[in-house]
Amino acid sequence: MKLVFRGVARVQKTFSFQLGPLRATGVPAILLGIGGIVLAGGLAAALSKSAPRLPETLGEARGLAEAMNARLPLKS
Repeated sequence: MKLVFRGVARVQKTFSFQLGPLRATGVPAILLGIGGIVLAGGLAAALSKSAPRLPETLGEARGLAEAMNARLPLKS
């Protein structure tokens, strides 16, 4: 049991996370990693539920981008 806790302590001390200006080591880095995995799973589930509406959404986003582009005249 003592060896297990030593291993966990060693992993906790050496684990680090850096993404741009965000930098964390130890337990906060582990929590950020787990949070990222949970966030990615939730995003994948949301995309799979809304997959039938995705082409319509992308078409609307394209229309919005074209409308915001000042070089192109608006279509009526």
